[in-house]
Amino acid sequence: MTLEQWRQVLRDPDPAVRRDALEQLAHAPLEDVGIFETVIELLEDSDALVVDAAAFALGEHAHVGGVERLCVVAKDHDDARCRESAIASLGAIGDDRAREVILNALHDKAPIRRRAIVALANFEGPDIEAALESASEDRDWQVRSAVTQLRDDD
Repeated sequence: MTLEQWRQVLRDPDPAVRRDALEQLAHAPLEDVGIFETVIELLEDSDALVVDAAAFALGEHAHVGGVERLCVVAKDHDDARCRESAIASLGAIGDDRAREVILNALHDKAPIRRRAIVALANFEGPDIEAALESASEDRDWQVRSAVTQLRDDD
């Protein structure tokens, strides 16, 4: 698809079309990264599933240009699915600007805490070790298991 065709489907009035386009874009080989400006704009879409798909697409392409907006979604979005997807993408991107946001996600709902543990795999430092140590005693067994698995993979 051309850049203009991508923009057309990503700006379609139907949220289902925007979601489908983002899912396709996440796996598409892209020669022109200019499309990511439009994807970043979709992180503010009124449809939570579009936001979720936009975060996923940015993470799949490890698009560093979306880090700041992904951090906002991870911290402030009303929908937990969007926060979780943003945390996953920030972990995949591995940019240090996301460190604090990912660490703070360890205080969110259990699925987001689990996703934050996985996201921390791309970060190092005493703050990360302290966070993992604390999470190893999390009330959710899957969070504790994610910590164990992350440490076993090291």
